Amino acid sequence: MSRKRIAMMVMAGVLLTAVMASSQEGKPSGTVTLESKSIAVGVGVSWGDGTLTFEGQKHAFSVGGLSVVDVGVSKVSASGEVFNLNKLEDFSGNYVAAQAGAAVAGGGGVVTMRNQNGVVIKLAATGTGIKLALGPKGVDVKLKG
Repeated sequence: MSRKRIAMMVMAGVLLTAVMASSQEGKPSGTVTLESKSIAVGVGVSWGDGTLTFEGQKHAFSVGGLSVVDVGVSKVSASGEVFNLNKLEDFSGNYVAAQAGAAVAGGGGVVTMRNQNGVVIKLAATGTGIKLALGPKGVDVKLKG
């Protein structure tokens, strides 16, 4: 086989894998927005407040364990989509990297994480050049009230 043909087959395989991976989660169940409370040099972020929009309702939640790899940032906001959320109570939990080695993508501004209930959050920092990272014990998400 020619090199060109092999290269085309490899590209087709990569494209098919990417399409399958992106469609795996299906339609988003809801959306999230987050805003950080504080950032300390060398420590990262102590995340605070977020809002989940699910079934037309807004629900407040707290977040801990998500860090930012950047120095000199005073405030960080992030937003994203939620997948596989069927019941509100399934949203709370400990989120870890959804895929080994693939938690951070797109230059570090995007994090994909999954909790023990199968809920997936794809989160992107809204600031330029900000890199999100999951804490060593994952990200703790708790609905308020």
